[in-house]
Amino acid sequence: MPAPTIVWFRLDLRLADNPALVAACEQGGPVVPVFIWAPEEEAPWQPGGASRWWLHHSLAALERELQARGSRLVIRRVDSSTGQSSLTILQELVADTGAAAVYWNRRYEKEIIERDSSIKSELRGVGREAESFNASLLFEPFEVANLQGKPFQVYTPFWKHCVARAAPPLATPAPNALPAPVDWPKSLPLKELNLLPRIPWDRQFYAAWQPGEQGATAQYNRFVENCLNEYKDARDFPGEATTSRLSPHLHFGEISPRSIWHEIWGMIREQGGAKTLFGAQAEHFLKELVWREFGYHLLYHFPHTDLRPLRPQYENFPWKDPQQAQTELRAWQRGQTGYPIIDAGMRQLWQIGWQHNRVRMITASFLVKDLLISWQEGAKWFWDTLVDADLASNTLGWQWTAGCGADAAPYFRIFNPITQGERFDAAGHYVRQYVPELAQLPDEWLHRPWEAPAGVLSTAGVTLGKTYPHPIVDHSAARTAALAALATISAEK
Repeated sequence: MPAPTIVWFRLDLRLADNPALVAACEQGGPVVPVFIWAPEEEAPWQPGGASRWWLHHSLAALERELQARGSRLVIRRVDSSTGQSSLTILQELVADTGAAAVYWNRRYEKEIIERDSSIKSELRGVGREAESFNASLLFEPFEVANLQGKPFQVYTPFWKHCVARAAPPLATPAPNALPAPVDWPKSLPLKELNLLPRIPWDRQFYAAWQPGEQGATAQYNRFVENCLNEYKDARDFPGEATTSRLSPHLHFGEISPRSIWHEIWGMIREQGGAKTLFGAQAEHFLKELVWREFGYHLLYHFPHTDLRPLRPQYENFPWKDPQQAQTELRAWQRGQTGYPIIDAGMRQLWQIGWQHNRVRMITASFLVKDLLISWQEGAKWFWDTLVDADLASNTLGWQWTAGCGADAAPYFRIFNPITQGERFDAAGHYVRQYVPELAQLPDEWLHRPWEAPAGVLSTAGVTLGKTYPHPIVDHSAARTAALAALATISAEK
């Protein structure tokens, strides 16, 4: 019998369309699935609290799927204090199992690329096969370039280029069974990774999410059946369940982007093409899938942008000192700004580890433009509280809002939290769900309670400054200050 092959799982926690797993099965020998918990190797972007919650439950789901196929998941944890690393653990597993090969699926963060390249070299240096594959993207970032052979920095040409390329490979089905080794290497119980929070702030996560491959499939089917045919028109309204909510499933690799790509393009063709009513709605969702690709393209080619702006003049932007702005930052984080759409969004984020995309833009704009607090502070908070915390997407979103990245919204595009609330939550479903102290206010005043007559506030049980805060900043004055700040770096060009 051929020697075993180790499959090193990372952010590819599925069995269907898993290229590393397919390649391992093709070797014909036993397959040893492995997960290594090594957060220190991902510094400075170790998984945050919400991500760890999701990871715990996704790994539990993967274990069940493997067991149903006669296999299991070997779990190890790096103890960096002893000089241990992912490499040394893989070397131990190779020795214990007699594996001839180690396969994994690629990641695209700078630190991970450097680590994986070193691991590949070390394993090959001792005669072991070490190969990586693409499981998380439609197209590899290093295979996509503009007509000048350079990275894209504007989304629309990037989208057109991707659509014009040859389609990505078709998705492969999950194996029915996996050959097991005669002797399994030792493994830690999942609970010993201590991924779940000690203080149970995650209670509402359980009703909102089903991590794992089955949960991803169920979420995708719900979206396609109920929302895809009106996605473009309805996606901006946070009070309605009209978005896919696939972002955490995509981040953890529980669903294959190329399976989505092929299936939805197939639906569009069956319905008469992208110019039909259905086609336009469905194509817009595919554009969002490619927007995710765009984030990875940028992070791969401009790896410094996780911490620094792509546009160098923004290095000198006069942000407030975060220590001096702690009170305002904390109010934003807790959903106590006095602007209902902002507070609803930040409370949704805390309660279920996710925030509607339209609201992400509004809350981010408020932080960087109304409060003049740096986008890096916002990115750190989202990183810790989002179940879909993805370095490429998080970086792209924050730099887009701050106006300092590729294809960014210009800095002078400042979202008005009042008019945004009135436009996208006119009936107040979203605000009333997450800011219940304002639930009895009439629609007319819901997004501007400080302007409501005293009698209206009294009838609704609202006492500004007590049951709900006064606005922590005047939006009109803040906009003027933001434009003045922008002028200081514009003058430096």
